[in-house]
Amino acid sequence: MTDAPGIDWRRNQAAVTGAAFIGFTGFTLVMPFLPLYLEELGVEDPGAIAIWSGVSLGVTPAVTAVMAPVWARVAQRVGRKPMVARSLLSFVFIMAATAYVTAAWHVFALRALQGLFAGYGPIVMTMAAESAPPGKVASAIGSVQTAQRLGPALGPVIGGTLAQSVGLRNAFLVAALFYLAAAVLVLVGYREPARRPRTDAVPGAATMTFRAFCRVPNFVLFMAVIFGLQMVDRSFGPILPLYLRNVGTDEAQVPLLSGVVFTAAATAAALGNQTSSWWLRRVPIERLIPWTAGLAAVAALVFGAAPSSSFLVLAAMAFGLGIGIATTSVYTAASLAVAPQVRGLAFGYLTTAYLVAIALSPVVAGLIGSRSVRAVFVADALALGLVAWAGWRLMKPHTPQSGHADAAR
Repeated sequence: MTDAPGIDWRRNQAAVTGAAFIGFTGFTLVMPFLPLYLEELGVEDPGAIAIWSGVSLGVTPAVTAVMAPVWARVAQRVGRKPMVARSLLSFVFIMAATAYVTAAWHVFALRALQGLFAGYGPIVMTMAAESAPPGKVASAIGSVQTAQRLGPALGPVIGGTLAQSVGLRNAFLVAALFYLAAAVLVLVGYREPARRPRTDAVPGAATMTFRAFCRVPNFVLFMAVIFGLQMVDRSFGPILPLYLRNVGTDEAQVPLLSGVVFTAAATAAALGNQTSSWWLRRVPIERLIPWTAGLAAVAALVFGAAPSSSFLVLAAMAFGLGIGIATTSVYTAASLAVAPQVRGLAFGYLTTAYLVAIALSPVVAGLIGSRSVRAVFVADALALGLVAWAGWRLMKPHTPQSGHADAAR
């Protein structure tokens, strides 16, 4: 869908990209320090802290995965802007309430409640895609995904400073202010077309079920690729410091090297998000995904081989670049594979695959890592190899829908 008369797509792009960056930064202001907060709440046993942290962090994406298609259908009827504002404003109250809890189960309950209202990330991606001209869809999605990746890279640094200066409880209040700023940015900066095509006004859109999406060429494969990429992307982060220690890195250097590796991977992934539109104009999607997934698989194997620290940084950059290009490319291809009127519904199902992977990845990585931390990277390489094989052998040549052929070139 091209931008409607009087609608500045660049303004809309800036609004949703900025909101994504602020919101994702606000989340990571506090959540990496959740184990420390649980200690403040009186949980003393390390095993109990690990359990409460795991279930509290996992319950939100699990609930959101179930709700994503539901909210996507609501957004089709009432508009995406109200849905994003609803989600962001709910985070304001939930984050503020978390600052006043007195028991670990309170945190879990609020995180479960948060899952009911979460999911603004894919909706702002849809808003960016449908506001942009056809030839700018890939770069619009890439910009939002870059913001969603760079926010978590900066959030823990800011949050750590806040925790030391104002305390963990007050850090939750600051996080609430971040979400408030993101909500205001969307409400003021984003201009939604006055007359949006409703699902009941588009033939077949109101009855577009998951089974109908399964008949769209490559759609199920797109979901599987997103699931596989996110399972790998979220797997090695939590075990990286332990791995560096196990392979002989000096104890004093582990935090610094972990930070360098994380930053290298995040920066390269952001570069991949941003350059995916350039790659898509030159390489067919059914070849681009296998090549970039293969690049990330080789990088994961380099991690598993435990070379010198300089090679680890280079491997992190190759890993991030491959994951970044592949992720933005598959979202772009999925966006253009369906009619614009049902794009939000399609993103809802893609988001379910994404969130299920986020919920499962730490659990699977933990089970594998309990036997061998090195094996996590080998498993990552095998998973990425499977993604590459599936893309190469199963993905059909991509045909954009509804006159969006320009976006694929």
